[in-house]
Amino acid sequence: MSDIFREVEEEVRRDRLEKIWKEYGDYIVAAAALLILAAAGFRLWNVYEAREQAAASGRYLTAQQLLQSGQARAAAEAFAHLSKTAPSGYAKLAQLEEANALQASGNATAALANYRKLATDSDEMISAIARLRAAWILVEGAPKSEVESLIGGLAAESNPWHQVAREILAYADYHAGATKQALAEFAALSKGPKAPAGVRGRSKAMVTFLTAGGESNVGKSVYPELPGTLTPVTKPGAANSPAGNMQQTAPSGTNAPQTTPANSGGPQTAAPKAGTTQTGPANAPSPAATKGQPPK
Repeated sequence: MSDIFREVEEEVRRDRLEKIWKEYGDYIVAAAALLILAAAGFRLWNVYEAREQAAASGRYLTAQQLLQSGQARAAAEAFAHLSKTAPSGYAKLAQLEEANALQASGNATAALANYRKLATDSDEMISAIARLRAAWILVEGAPKSEVESLIGGLAAESNPWHQVAREILAYADYHAGATKQALAEFAALSKGPKAPAGVRGRSKAMVTFLTAGGESNVGKSVYPELPGTLTPVTKPGAANSPAGNMQQTAPSGTNAPQTTPANSGGPQTAAPKAGTTQTGPANAPSPAATKGQPPK
């Protein structure tokens, strides 16, 4: 009896499955095909994206090489093209590097405009770098209040960019003429244990520079006379003669002849010392005989 009931149940199940298949079989096949196609498409998309990223990486490195080799304009054009065609990650980096290349090429206005656009980016890292680099451009001519407004919270003690932002503000004080305040800020940065090595090194250099007087005018430097140079002399009767206003000085201890202005305004040549080779005429008078006398 149990076998009969089992067979009946199996027949009922088979009938139900056949009925479901007849009603929904096409949909089931279509859904399965869609799943297979979706999996294949996802795989193909990953392969395509990897290839695009690899190509963008190569173009990015090529543009960087142009920038490092001094071809800033060509690099800016390459980064501009890359920012429009590369995947999102490389596109943002290309926009930042485009601004760097523009600044390197001398187009600070265009570079500042690009930095300002990136300053509002949702990526905090890109935004912070863009704001700091824009501040370095502004600090040369804009008031400190504008620089502070651009830096914003980056100068807060809790911000990881604090030391870099404080360096820019210290330079803004120096540029504005607040030398004492700038010196104090640079001194603090040069001793800050958390400051990057580059910030500490630049701050130490600025401390040395400002302590030594900075760009203060200390007057005209007087250079010592060097042997063999022409020095002005003043003698009666030679005021209007170029030759009478200059005399040639030779190094001490040498046998070089000396020329002194004579009353006629022309130079006189002293004979060499005894024991040296005579380069003048054989009948040249001795120094004692010609001293203070005009040539005959």
